[in-house]
Amino acid sequence: MRAQTEAPEFTTSELMVVVGARELKDGQLVFAGLGIPQIAVALAQRTHAPRLIVLNEIGLVDPHQIELGVGNADPRHWYRAAVFSSFLDIVGMVGHRGLVDVGFLGALEIDEFGNNNSSEVQRDDGGIRRFGGGGGANDIASHAKSTIMIIRHEARKLVERLVHNTSPGFLTGGDARRRAGLPGRGPSRVITDKALFTFDTTVGRIKLLSIHPGITHEDVRVSTGFPLEIPPGVPETGPPTQEEVRLIREELDPTRMYTSAI
Repeated sequence: MRAQTEAPEFTTSELMVVVGARELKDGQLVFAGLGIPQIAVALAQRTHAPRLIVLNEIGLVDPHQIELGVGNADPRHWYRAAVFSSFLDIVGMVGHRGLVDVGFLGALEIDEFGNNNSSEVQRDDGGIRRFGGGGGANDIASHAKSTIMIIRHEARKLVERLVHNTSPGFLTGGDARRRAGLPGRGPSRVITDKALFTFDTTVGRIKLLSIHPGITHEDVRVSTGFPLEIPPGVPETGPPTQEEVRLIREELDPTRMYTSAI
């Protein structure tokens, strides 16, 4: 499916990359996972944030991958890294000290308080399907100054109750995160293929920020598994520029590993 908008044409995945990149600022220290977060960081570095530094949980500081690989252990992701270290150094000595500005995380499920499940989901037959787990995601969500999460926008993914809470958001809302002793400020954005969300930090609950081009209010409402207020006059997400699309297609993901239409 391609987003309905004026030129340049773009896929929904490309829009998600661009939205993610625009949330990052020059000079930030960013924890980014593979896929769309990885490409969003690279796009930010090539446009408005050349001094942004990315961390990888296996022990890399500021890598500039020669091409997209198939996992963190793929050495194509290590190219020109300033530091080759360890999980303990990066997640512990950097992450746990509160030095990370943004943690950029994927998710299997997210609830209205920004809690994140990346461990297991319920199968249609009632059983549980388990995944690889969070890795350093809990550490990142607990200690980073803010987190950005990215997820497909479906009612079975944006849920009222998680199957498993891998990484904390605002827990049960209100000041529950502070009372739990979590030092990071919690989630700041959720990027989906239909909309961009922020959080009302006074109540710790998700809040609609913009709706992507070609998506209706009803599309968003029926694809969300908890009650969602859609305020009148909610803006449309700004589309990618021609240069952003060119960078994604020609330099950052030329094989369309992560940015083909979804």
